[in-house]
Amino acid sequence: MTSWIRWQESLWPSPEDGGSLWRPWGGRVERCLPYALLALGTVLSLVLSGHDPLQTLKPVGIAAGWLLLTVTLMPTRWDGHPVVVAVSFAGLVAIAAVLEAHDTIFLVFMIAGFFEAMRLRPAPLALAGIFAVSALINTIPNGGPLRAFADQPALWTVVTLVQTAAVGGGGLVSAAMARQHAERKRVLDELAAAQEENAVLQRQLLSQAHETGVLDERQRLSQEIHDTLAQGFTGIITQLEAAAEAKADPVEWQRHVGSAMALARENLTAARRSVRALGPQPLAAATLPDALGEVSRRWSVRTGVEVRFTTTGTTRALHPEIEATLLRITQEALANVEKHAAATIVGLTLSYMGDQVTVDVRDDGKGFEPEMAGDGGFGIPGMRARVARLAGTLHVESEPGGGTAVSADLPAIALEARV
Repeated sequence: MTSWIRWQESLWPSPEDGGSLWRPWGGRVERCLPYALLALGTVLSLVLSGHDPLQTLKPVGIAAGWLLLTVTLMPTRWDGHPVVVAVSFAGLVAIAAVLEAHDTIFLVFMIAGFFEAMRLRPAPLALAGIFAVSALINTIPNGGPLRAFADQPALWTVVTLVQTAAVGGGGLVSAAMARQHAERKRVLDELAAAQEENAVLQRQLLSQAHETGVLDERQRLSQEIHDTLAQGFTGIITQLEAAAEAKADPVEWQRHVGSAMALARENLTAARRSVRALGPQPLAAATLPDALGEVSRRWSVRTGVEVRFTTTGTTRALHPEIEATLLRITQEALANVEKHAAATIVGLTLSYMGDQVTVDVRDDGKGFEPEMAGDGGFGIPGMRARVARLAGTLHVESEPGGGTAVSADLPAIALEARV
């Protein structure tokens, strides 16, 4: 029995679940349609039938009062209650029957009984209500249901059943459409919530990556200052002290002073390089493809190694952290090629692929054993750390004599996601 009831309710949803079979068109239609049908029947009756207007308006007033009581003024907490719906349906059909018996034109108001019947529960009761309304609509003009069914039982039974099936089937189709619409809305709401949550996570990720990047850059600069500038200044001081001790020997004095000046120039160059490294200057006034193209061109001119740069996919502006990381990875990979590969051709590809963006740097150099990537100054660990901060991945493929391929994959977070 429980399974039977659940099957019925799956076909004919309850009002509490938004399942009134005519509610897909909204609550305003549900509340206004009975009034509209009553008004239409009243106007047509007064204009066309020739009945005494007072005799017509009395039952019309009763019908309007019943609608006001059971539709307009019905408290929300009672609306849809099975007992309340049953009483509302019974009263509406009884009044409509009186009106139709008074004037056949009022069968248009009886149509409202179909919609009220669709709210009855359980489903068999709703079908019975539709059957009753159909029987009244078709038989009252022919002397009433008792006389009509007595005279031609087969005819009126078939007509009523066909009409019941048509109205009930239309209600089921409407209910199915309403459920599909509600399900689509639920799925879209869930997708919107998931997208918003994903956007929040991306913003948090970028914020954390930015903070981590700032700390890493400070550590890099402090290490570089220690390894280059501090050592350079120490060398300058040493040479100047040696020059002070060699005042008596002009040639030796000049040599130490010249060495100090050379060290000062080297330190100045190193300081400028450190300042330039603070931010990705090629991106300051250019798109990422343009910046990579310019970086590869300058690198090719300086090293004499041919670079073939291509871009695939739809170019779009990405979050600055993403673009800066891709640029740094490219610069580091090209630096590795210059230092270690002895290559003649380098292929550089920037690929926009849906929610991913990839930079591939391939060379035809001498290659190396991949397990040695953490040693020997290849800079692979640093590149891995950069992409890992942005939930990306770094792939390195190489073999001795077979060249090297470095591929960095990052989420293609749009510029709008800026923190």
